Amino acid sequence: MIPSPEMAYEITKKYNKGEFHLSHARIVGDVMEWYAKNLGFEDEADYWKAVGILHDIDFELYPNEHCQKAPELLRENDVDESMIHSVVSHGYGICSDVKPEHTMEKVLFAADELTGLIGAVAIMRPSKSVDDLEVKSVKKKFKDKKFAAGCDRDVITRGAEALGWELDELIEKTILAMRESPNVQ
Repeated sequence: MIPSPEMAYEITKKYNKGEFHLSHARIVGDVMEWYAKNLGFEDEADYWKAVGILHDIDFELYPNEHCQKAPELLRENDVDESMIHSVVSHGYGICSDVKPEHTMEKVLFAADELTGLIGAVAIMRPSKSVDDLEVKSVKKKFKDKKFAAGCDRDVITRGAEALGWELDELIEKTILAMRESPNVQ
């Protein structure tokens, strides 16, 4: 089964109770939907969004087995194998050996970590918003390894490279995507 974004969120809520993880799922889902619509995959927007929502399904309960437990949890919910592949591929080289192949998987790999960094930068601004956030502000904090230390800069850089984009392009697009998300504060 290919779940709708709404179904994906209900599945995610079975295994994630913390607002941080649920919020992250909604934001990444929104970002993935934006990318689908802006990269010419409009007809796949719900699929991209559902994958974004499901991508960390196992992280709250099994942080040390991230992307290892996801297939089991997704299969329990009759999720299609293609979607399981997409979900697990976002951990490539970190906690998974499933390589992102489709553009959507590469975007998820790149944007997942970046949404956390952008969110952290936005919180530090007087506006506490992405609405007035500029690429240069994110790049400045990107270089500061102590800031949002949990956001893996190498993953973000490798994600941009996999997409054939400059880092600035990835940051700019992800900021634009987050501006359109109703789930970003």
